[in-house]
Amino acid sequence: MTLQPFPREIRIVDLAAQYRRYQLEIDAAIRDVLATAAFIQGPQVASFEQALRNHTGAAAVVSCGNGTDALQIAMMALGLKPGDEVIVPVNTYVATAEVLALLRITPVFADVDPARFLLDERRLHSYITPKTRAIVPVHLYGQCADMESILDIAARHNLFVIEDTAQALGAVYTFSDGRQQMAGTMGTLGTTSFFPTKSLGCYGDGGAIFTNNALYAEKMRMIANHGQRIKYHHELVGINSRLDTLQAAILQVKLQYLPEEIQKRNAVAAFYDSQLCTTSEIQLPARSDRSTHVFHQYTIQTKHRDALKAHLVARGIPAALYYPLLLHQQKAYRAYSSDTFPVAGHIQAHMLSLPIHPEMQEDELMFICSEIKTFLAGLRQAGSV
Repeated sequence: MTLQPFPREIRIVDLAAQYRRYQLEIDAAIRDVLATAAFIQGPQVASFEQALRNHTGAAAVVSCGNGTDALQIAMMALGLKPGDEVIVPVNTYVATAEVLALLRITPVFADVDPARFLLDERRLHSYITPKTRAIVPVHLYGQCADMESILDIAARHNLFVIEDTAQALGAVYTFSDGRQQMAGTMGTLGTTSFFPTKSLGCYGDGGAIFTNNALYAEKMRMIANHGQRIKYHHELVGINSRLDTLQAAILQVKLQYLPEEIQKRNAVAAFYDSQLCTTSEIQLPARSDRSTHVFHQYTIQTKHRDALKAHLVARGIPAALYYPLLLHQQKAYRAYSSDTFPVAGHIQAHMLSLPIHPEMQEDELMFICSEIKTFLAGLRQAGSV
């Protein structure tokens, strides 16, 4: 029997469809920038920063060139020095550790929670040494790490907390006393990326840092602008990292729709849950009881991961691995750790991310789930399950 292909291309992210939805507003915003020709530090940059402050509740937002720069600026603003140690989860994108290595700060890799793939707060004490200066909880795949516990440990050891919220902008964390704060606003500093595929993405590169400390905000703004507060007067060693005015204008349009986009992502996740919840060979994404989830990724676990991925790709379904190597397995970072990280290693061998974005249609989702069920039925028939 010849298998019928799905009639449309299934995309892991559909930025073209998203643009079409907001095209009139985005085109108008771009034309406004082009008309003024204020391409660097135009008024839309300050306007977007204010809108993001209002959205997140952060006292200050400092925009910059990209999410990696945001992390570097944060580390520099806190005065971290060569030889200092910073704890980071071992399963994250390389940028989290990259900026530490560039600044000659030592990344200390930590294992993660087996259900949520996030920094395991129960193990944090074992990674703290007299050289530890900061913890970087990465809110991976769209929900917050256990920030109440992490902040408590950090306070007891006088450590900074730098939230990497590139994948969880818009997630809300609830503390045990009922207080709620958005991802990126709970630690000493928070960073994010506006890479196009993020829940709030621009049409190029962009990033931002959040803080509730006015002194840090001023320092980060100087660092991002060559270390100057007044033009040609360089008080600090800085870098050149600015959010383009065009990107700020685009982001301000898209920020209005972020809550709606998150709702649509959650609807896609709920559909996957409903279709795959009875399949014992698939472990669905766990939700934290403290954090909402923005579902930057919908990541399942299965011992048949490689075969399932091959089946889905052959059927035109772009399943993906985020990330195929843990940080300590990367050639550039092997010298930092000889540990094995059993939990992250198990997750790495079993995880697979399915397509998820706000533009997904029910027939696409049904086709994906049907193909997963067909694959598993074939395994059962062959006695491989």
